[in-house]
Amino acid sequence: MERDNRRCSPTTFLEFMLSGITDRSDLQLPLFIVFLLIYLLTVMWNLGILFLICMDSHLHSPMYFFLSHLAFVDLCYSSVIAPKMLANFLAAKKTISFHACAAQLGCFLTFMITECFLLAGMAYDRYVAICSPLRYQTIMSQRVCIQLVAVPYLYSFCVALFHTMLTFHLSFCSANVINHFYCDDLPLLALSCSDTSTKQILTYVFAGFNMICSLLIVLISYVFIFLAILRIRSAQGQHKAFSTCASHLTAVTIFYGTLIFMYLQPSTNHSLVTDKIASVFYTLVIPMLNPLIYSLRNKEVKHALKRTMQRMVIAP
Repeated sequence: MERDNRRCSPTTFLEFMLSGITDRSDLQLPLFIVFLLIYLLTVMWNLGILFLICMDSHLHSPMYFFLSHLAFVDLCYSSVIAPKMLANFLAAKKTISFHACAAQLGCFLTFMITECFLLAGMAYDRYVAICSPLRYQTIMSQRVCIQLVAVPYLYSFCVALFHTMLTFHLSFCSANVINHFYCDDLPLLALSCSDTSTKQILTYVFAGFNMICSLLIVLISYVFIFLAILRIRSAQGQHKAFSTCASHLTAVTIFYGTLIFMYLQPSTNHSLVTDKIASVFYTLVIPMLNPLIYSLRNKEVKHALKRTMQRMVIAP
């Protein structure tokens, strides 16, 4: 985004205005109801996954350890966006304070980047389970699992803090209306009268690095997984092996497909309107879908739910 060299007097805004998804008044209440339902389902289903994994000892394995963290991250980054978005559907003045905007951007970036690398860690877990089943428990030890989760959290927090500080040290000179339903980097850069070229380059470099690195781990893992499945002689064995990673593959395809469309499209095709649509999908819809993807095709999760419900009924 090119900036001219004009001088401007930096203004310190106490709050920003969020334009929201649409400015049509007749759609505010229907959209509020739709997104409230989506958010409630997101909270209920992700908390349900966390509860099941915690309560059922049969799910105390590396695969479900990663799934519990995925559910936690989905719950968190949806909750960073949805409550303020829902409140603004009913508010006459769609505002967010300067510091709340910074906190929202930082938390959102943290959880979004974490999800990228969690999905990569889950792909590696499936690779070990299918390609080295006899050594699975040794390779995917508790220490390794904790490291594969802790490193993404720490890295994501550092990257998010860096980008948030860069963005909110820019000068905002006149307009304070963010053309989005939450505080995101690109709409904020559009408001700045500072030279944002360096920040834009860093945004695309980090976004590309995070997606390419995590996606490469996923792709390489699945190349070896598919080769291992092809070596299985029986069709039943192949089906069983593939079914263990089908849910993860579906979640990866949806998540990365949306992010690639959002961040890596050419600048000439970039539109804040299409960004809003894509953002709705990966901030609200995907966190709702992930628990369904991992439970509907997963017999272990279904059996765990059945056992938990039976214990709750039998308990006095």
